[in-house]
This record gives sequence, C-alpha cells and structure tokens, in this order.
Amino acid sequence: MSQHYPRISVITPSFNQAQFLERTMCSVLDQGYPNLEYIVIDGGSTDGSVEIIQKYADRLAYWVSESDRGQAHAINKGLERATGDWVGWQNSDDIFYPDAFMQVVQAAIRYPQAELIIGDMNLIDELDKVIRELIYVRPTYESLLAEGMVLSNQAAFWRRSLHARIGWLNESLHYGFDYEWFLRVLRETEHAVHVQECLGALRYHDATKTSRSQTLFDEEYRGILAGRGQPGWKKNLYRARRMLLTLADGHFSYVLRGIKRRGAGLGK
Repeated sequence: MSQHYPRISVITPSFNQAQFLERTMCSVLDQGYPNLEYIVIDGGSTDGSVEIIQKYADRLAYWVSESDRGQAHAINKGLERATGDWVGWQNSDDIFYPDAFMQVVQAAIRYPQAELIIGDMNLIDELDKVIRELIYVRPTYESLLAEGMVLSNQAAFWRRSLHARIGWLNESLHYGFDYEWFLRVLRETEHAVHVQECLGALRYHDATKTSRSQTLFDEEYRGILAGRGQPGWKKNLYRARRMLLTLADGHFSYVLRGIKRRGAGLGK
C-alpha cells in the first residue's frame, strides 16, 4: 500500500530534551502514515534521550548520537540521508498533530505544482496545553521579508528536490537558520500552499532558545535581512494582506483577538 503514497521524511534534531523527546517521536510514529522515513539525529545527549531513541529504534530509518556543530548541522545530517518526496524537521520538544502527514499529502495531490506546504500551528506549554493558536496564510518571499516568520517548521514540508537547487540549511546560524532557510525556499519557488489545518505545535518552556536568547535571535535576524529590510509602509501592507486573507478564510474571532493583543502590546 505504501507505494501509492509519496514518501515523507521527518528529521528530529535532538539534544538533552528527554523530558519531551518521547512525545515528539510518538507524534511522528503514531501518524499511521504508510510511507514514512523517520530519522533522529542526537547530538550526544547525556540525559536519557539515547535510551528513549533506542526504545523506538526498530521504527526508525536511521538514528545516531554523536557530537555535532549545532541544530542546523544536525538537521542537515538528516536531510542529506533523507529519500522522501517531501521532507521537514520537527524539534525534539515539539509535536505533530494526528493526520498531519495525510493533510500534507492531500494538499500535494490537490496542488501538484506545490513545492512548499504549510499549515497552522499551536503554541503549547510543558503539559501540551494550548497557549495560543497561530493561523497562517499562503507565504511569499515578500511577506517573510516584511513580517518575519509567518510560518513555522512545526507545520511545514517541502519537496526534497529543492535541495538540489538551493542547498542546505546555513550552519553558521544558530537562532535564525529556519528563517533564512524559508526565505531561500520562497525566493526560489512561488508554488507555496497553505493548508487550513493545525498540523503541529511549538512548545514554550524555560529551556527553549526562544525564551532564553531573544537578543541573539534579533542579532541573527538583522544579519539575515541586511540590505533587504522593508520600509514601514510595506510591512503594514503585508500585515493587511495577512489579515484580509485570514478573514476571507472565515477566522473572524482570531483576527479580533490579534487586534486586541496588538492594542495591548502583546505582539502578533
């Protein structure tokens, strides 16, 4: 039966996230998708992560635990081994939701020219409780330049063939490598699709890079955008585009909550 489904390759970079790793791995393996290639690249964890990976080793296409040069390097090691038609990565503290892979495949069938497929995602806490939903729209290169990360790897897959054209993740980056990667993807292709389903979740906890290193994030983002910064009017234009497309999809209460958050100074 698996030959009738495109192969999906998922890479999980892992380092000392034993508290969450099993939930991440099960969210991939329990999809029930018949043509899955799951690769786990551990950076030499010492917190029990390796024992968790070994527990599921017979269901993995490949795994290794060894020192690496950071998260982007770990993901690249997995991507270079991947053989799937569609590829993506899920961090070792984040999760996919049930049927996420089937939703991606259905979108790929419906839009055969698609090279990037994204969905919506949730922000969750340490106990998997939803903190906030994040609803996206079809991304473009210009919208990412103007607004930043208006998509997320937790709910994104792309055709592996893109790597032959644009290479791999930038291993010199440690905080903004995902942003730089998706900018390159969208500069290369206009064939991006948004699925109106929540495909995954980003976990917020005290040990995340996002919560600990905002200044370093900001520095890398400035470097990525050097010479490509957008004027305020263009940023506002793309915010308006996103709001109008979200309204067109019927998410009125979501837009209203976003307006209230911005009014209260709480961001997007």
